[in-house]
Amino acid sequence: QVQLVESGGGLVQAGGSLRLSCAASGRTLNNYAMGWFRQAPGKEREFVAGVGWSGGLTYYSDSVKGRFTISRDNAKNTVYLQMNSLKPEDTAVYYCAARGVPLGRLLVRENDYEYWGQGTQVTVSS
Repeated sequence: QVQLVESGGGLVQAGGSLRLSCAASGRTLNNYAMGWFRQAPGKEREFVAGVGWSGGLTYYSDSVKGRFTISRDNAKNTVYLQMNSLKPEDTAVYYCAARGVPLGRLLVRENDYEYWGQGTQVTVSS
């Protein structure tokens, strides 16, 4: 069993930056693929970024590519999402997710993941 806890959300002005953290307990994340999703009010949860077990493979949604960076520190059992050049449309609750069984493709669907955190709010003002 894996427990995930997100932190680092807050209120920032457009153009600013935030770094989200996802701390895991119960199991090491060393052999888990990790992802970040977000959900704005009235919208479906959407994929933001993913990182493979080794950290060498990273991938992003078109809406954040070039602005966000996902990374992992397996020694700390933590995954990060560095968010730069934030826009008001980035406002959402951001969720961390984990999967320990390979699928052979990029994990971009909500149902691809086994474990979820409770989310952290990111608000970007204009």
